[in-house]
Amino acid sequence: MTTDSHPGAGAAGRDPVDAMPGSLWERVRDDPLRAPEHIALAASERFAPPAERWAAEWRSRRSPHELARIARRRHVGIARLEGALAGIGGAFAIAPDLAALAWIQGRLIFFIAAAYGFDPRHPMRPAELLALQEIYPTPAEARAGLDGVGRLMATSYVASRLEREKAIRSRLIRVVGGAVAKRTVFRIPLVSVPIFAAQNARATARLGDRAIAYYGGSAAGRVQRTREGSS
Repeated sequence: MTTDSHPGAGAAGRDPVDAMPGSLWERVRDDPLRAPEHIALAASERFAPPAERWAAEWRSRRSPHELARIARRRHVGIARLEGALAGIGGAFAIAPDLAALAWIQGRLIFFIAAAYGFDPRHPMRPAELLALQEIYPTPAEARAGLDGVGRLMATSYVASRLEREKAIRSRLIRVVGGAVAKRTVFRIPLVSVPIFAAQNARATARLGDRAIAYYGGSAAGRVQRTREGSS
């Protein structure tokens, strides 16, 4: 995976997404119960700047909804490719693939938010990501959870390697969507490739739809944008 700076990136970036940092994967492994929060915060730091640049570049040429749909379509394709590559490894690649999918989906949210004129650098964006992933009932509760990440890390640590692996899978499946819940059943690479690809694409498309509804049409999204504009 490469960076977002490709000169032909265009709408939603035509180049692959940066790989999830190794330091983030270490945090996820050490603290799997807080994996969604760790990924959301890291995604905010990594993807807010390119999302902001992309939206500024294309806003005069495309409507917000067009940009959001392009971002959704592009990230669904990236997620599909990630699933196909992970399928080659079968069951052994499940946890890393789920983390990579969560990373891709995090990028999607920041680009859709930027498409509709929301500041991708705003501290509510990672909170909204967690709410859209249905980790928390509301963005406000998610923001409180993010603010407590450092304080809660010690209590949520899972010591056993086996327990940690199970916890990582459980938490990341919840992050990326139930469409991937039965992934452990598929252990044969040739069978796993199309299944993983389809599951990744379906889960990402659903998240994209929720994000478009939230940022592009929901009352909650409009109120949040008004608050940000007046702050």
